[in-house]
Amino acid sequence: MTNLLIHSMTEFWDIILGTLHAAEARNLAEIGAEFGGTSQHLAAYARATGGTLTSIDPEPKQEFLDWVHRTPEVRHVALPSLEAMPALTEIDAWVIDGDHNYYTVLNELRIASRLSQRDGRPLLAFLHDVSWPTGRRDMYYAPDRIPAEHRHPHSADRGCTLDRSELLPPGHGFRGEGFFSFALHEGGPRNGVLTAVEDFLAEGRAAGQQLAYAHVPAVFGLGILFDAGAPWAEPVANLVFPWHDNTLLATLEQNRLRNYLAVIEWQDRERERLSA
Repeated sequence: MTNLLIHSMTEFWDIILGTLHAAEARNLAEIGAEFGGTSQHLAAYARATGGTLTSIDPEPKQEFLDWVHRTPEVRHVALPSLEAMPALTEIDAWVIDGDHNYYTVLNELRIASRLSQRDGRPLLAFLHDVSWPTGRRDMYYAPDRIPAEHRHPHSADRGCTLDRSELLPPGHGFRGEGFFSFALHEGGPRNGVLTAVEDFLAEGRAAGQQLAYAHVPAVFGLGILFDAGAPWAEPVANLVFPWHDNTLLATLEQNRLRNYLAVIEWQDRERERLSA
């Protein structure tokens, strides 16, 4: 079923590439590598601009590790993001596509902001999965890494569907099949990637930071967060804001998700019929 689902951050590459060029970014940090699809695009950009790519992922796929060994401009850090990030320096842009939950993303953004201020670099971050299903619902690859007080009750075998806060019964809906867990309920405080972005923006603006945010509502959502006072802010804004909350993209994404969820439902019904 995964092959039917367009889910990679590489689908946004033209937007990301244009933004990196507009911001004259050279040194990049990526959180979440998996097979290395986006990593290869980022590495090619770093190579062309004389920059570097640091990829943070505690458990990437072997294909990625094999590729890293052949790619000198890429450094892999095999640690969780919140442990690895504080040691980085002089990062021009962050690509955040790791653990999709409020606690992790909020703290990733806080660390990225502190490092940007320390190094005198304007903040630029790309975030995946800011739309459904994880915009307002936590997802955990490794629940034990999240402090108990910040971790919602969750399930690894119950799935979610559109227009419903509660998860479906086990073996139904869009689910992790043991690879990840969803929070039992959608919405509410401190729940989901988009909620983390919004709370980070509120914190920053309360502290006097000039922050801007664009939301591309397709392929689970791309968020582009940047320093509105940066010398490159205007060309970046001109590039990304035509995509912001684009009604046509949002409608197409809803249609895509409903079709995919219907396929999952048909599959689950057939599985139950065969096992009866």
